[in-house]
Amino acid sequence: MLKMAEPIMHHRHPEFTEILTRVNLNLKYLFQTEQPVLTLTSSGTGGVEATFVNLFSPGDTVIAVNGGKFGERWVKMPKAFGLNAVEIKTHWGKAPTQDQVLDALRLHPDAKAVYLVHSETSTGTATDIKTLAAVIREHSKALVCVDGITAIGAHEFRFDEWGIDACVTGSQKGLMIPPGLAFVALSQRAIQAMETAKLPRFYFDLRKALKSHGANDTPWTPAITLVIGVDAALQMIREEGIENVWRRHERLATALREGIRGLGLKLFSDSPSFAVTPVWLPEGVDWKVFNKTLKGKYGITIAGGQDDYAGKIFRISHLGYYDELDMTTMLSALEMTLSGCGYEFELGSGLRAAQAYLTGSA
Repeated sequence: MLKMAEPIMHHRHPEFTEILTRVNLNLKYLFQTEQPVLTLTSSGTGGVEATFVNLFSPGDTVIAVNGGKFGERWVKMPKAFGLNAVEIKTHWGKAPTQDQVLDALRLHPDAKAVYLVHSETSTGTATDIKTLAAVIREHSKALVCVDGITAIGAHEFRFDEWGIDACVTGSQKGLMIPPGLAFVALSQRAIQAMETAKLPRFYFDLRKALKSHGANDTPWTPAITLVIGVDAALQMIREEGIENVWRRHERLATALREGIRGLGLKLFSDSPSFAVTPVWLPEGVDWKVFNKTLKGKYGITIAGGQDDYAGKIFRISHLGYYDELDMTTMLSALEMTLSGCGYEFELGSGLRAAQAYLTGSA
């Protein structure tokens, strides 16, 4: 935040070129790839749109997994561009299976890509990208495209080793800075597909972005302040070590969930993400009162459920610059809020369970 508060510089100045050179290098480390990772001035949704308009032609078939609000978006978006979107629908809170993906590939052998959501934010559900990518590569020529917006930096992810073709993340998630940047990693297969794709594109023309990337530049004016901020964030990740970053997220997620179970609450997802934990709101607890108390009295911000689960679940983040005390603080505020809302439990039971896990005494 302090780096982003410094006076701005021109994006063609050698000082900015030096920063962008370092960002481009460290993004490869983040994604675990030797391939280019492009920086776009947009939200993560813009980054995913860039993959659709750059990789395909009108009428192409793409398969997309819909297991929540964001998977749903990756079914709607290609339809807007005249693509044939085949939907694999899963229940919210459940990850797609190998059989579901294989069935879709058998029914649509002409599919040019399969879109997977690594961490579905609306449901806190993680997908086994490594396994599904191997299945897709073994049984088809489809590109493996991944929404990694809340997964990159939280879950193990190895772009090259796992055979991923396109992956997108956003600046406001595991990279810990404000929203406004999307990052797109591309394989050689994806780059080749761009040369024959016929969907119109201009601002999101990744061919232009790739050409500029080779000179550590951008085709358009970037969000300079955010790039300066992400430079600092990537250096923090480098210093901690990406494997340690992954382990920290898993540890914090596990500690929080031990505390949730200690309170007698039920987790929502069968395949929990290390980025966010959704929890069923206890019966009889009013969501609006619960949320207002957490925010207004204890200064804790959480998210509610969406669509059919609005008012029924709440979601707690542990993505980015969180540590163990953040989790115990969250649980302490949660306990006091639930107690004030009339939920009956032994005060301190959740906090004790989390502390027991964190201290190794569980």
